Amino acid sequence: MSITMSRGQAYIHRLNDERNVWLDGKRVQVTEHPAFQGTLQTIENLFNLADEQDARETLTYWDEQTGGYVHQAFQVPLSTQDISSRAAAFRLWSERTYGVMSRLSDYARSRLTGWYATRDDMASHDPMYADKITAYYQEAKRKDAFLTIVQRDPQINRSLPVGEDEDAMLRIVRTNSEGIVMRGAKMVATAAPYADDIIAYPIQRIPGHRPELAHMVIVAVGSPGLHLVCRESFAASPSDFAHPLSARYDEMDAVLFFDDVLVPWERVLLHNNPEAVWQIRCNTASSSLAYHQSIIRLHSKLEFITAVTSAIAKEIGVDSFLNVQEQLGEMISQMQTIEGLIIASEVQAKPDSYGNWLPSFKYIETARNLGSRYYPRAVEILKTIAAGGLIQIPSGQFGQDESVGTLMSKYLGGVTMQAPEKIRLFQLAWDLTGSPLGARHDLYERYYAGDPVRNRASQYVQHDKEYLNKKVKPWLHMK
Repeated sequence: MSITMSRGQAYIHRLNDERNVWLDGKRVQVTEHPAFQGTLQTIENLFNLADEQDARETLTYWDEQTGGYVHQAFQVPLSTQDISSRAAAFRLWSERTYGVMSRLSDYARSRLTGWYATRDDMASHDPMYADKITAYYQEAKRKDAFLTIVQRDPQINRSLPVGEDEDAMLRIVRTNSEGIVMRGAKMVATAAPYADDIIAYPIQRIPGHRPELAHMVIVAVGSPGLHLVCRESFAASPSDFAHPLSARYDEMDAVLFFDDVLVPWERVLLHNNPEAVWQIRCNTASSSLAYHQSIIRLHSKLEFITAVTSAIAKEIGVDSFLNVQEQLGEMISQMQTIEGLIIASEVQAKPDSYGNWLPSFKYIETARNLGSRYYPRAVEILKTIAAGGLIQIPSGQFGQDESVGTLMSKYLGGVTMQAPEKIRLFQLAWDLTGSPLGARHDLYERYYAGDPVRNRASQYVQHDKEYLNKKVKPWLHMK
């Protein structure tokens, strides 16, 4: 008798392959190692939502091609309603994880969907591209694939021009009848240890004389020769009450070593073509759909940290202080600004030349650029208001010893909370800001989209400055 697995179970089952995942100097099995258990349980539960009647209508759409319900991230939006439906699915996952899991596959799925929706753009570069990405897009939908993306190169010598540090950059070393053989490294591959496939391509423009560095490939995580070297685990045990976020949401980051990895031709979307790869990098549909997910997640995260900060201000009796109210007001302004930009991006959506409706990228880009400043500032405000309270959190579980428990109840309560509840609140705040997980999130929000200085400068460079100049010109010719 066959046993039908849930979506989440099927996903976990796929991870029992020959992937080379390294943690603390040892090769590990991700489905068995305790460092991955909390995160995998979270993802399994999220995947299973698609089979729950209440969540299915929000999270999925009926796909005629696969004959089943498919996550909204795979939907090519052909109307403003489709954009709203995608947004609702993003919001459901981000609210279930409080915005602290940034690579839950809906981002990478959205990038894939954007590339698929504009596949004919690449006809002049590679006539096989459209068929290949169509085939993989259908495959990813059918198996509900967990995807992630990696673009960046190891930090060995950043002063060298692109392509000069040839020992580090991922490159094609040879081809054969089966595919291309790749050697080099990539970082930072968030979620790679528990992904099905990794989409890899360079984020920078590759010079024409180094075509072997210009590729776009889909690599199975279990490919022979592919090594995923994880950073230190920040995961806490489910029984660790002091680190509630770390126990559930540590999305592991890894550096990828390609030791002559064979990528089959059907998964080589582009190769030896710098201009084509740069066009993929700048694809508006892919960027608009993916970063739409990113800023919805950012909004959930800002809501969460604002809620924690507000609760702490109330419990230590400082929420009536003018300076504290001003800081909390700043956090609310951040939250509502991002929400307003999300709404604006959806309201001003327009169809592209293929009839795909895309949220307005100018508002998405603004929200993303603000986020690199907003979240670190929110962390700073939380630390400022909580102050020494974040240092004095008792270790262990409250109330294990009656004698000290009586004293803790007397001295560690809040304005409305009893000591156990208030301790839990401060543990949550510490895990969000001061723990290794919290410190990682501060760095992530600053830099996940690339150099924030370059991104803001790019927004200026690409803006229609002639439109602005017209507002000034009349004043220059007044008599």
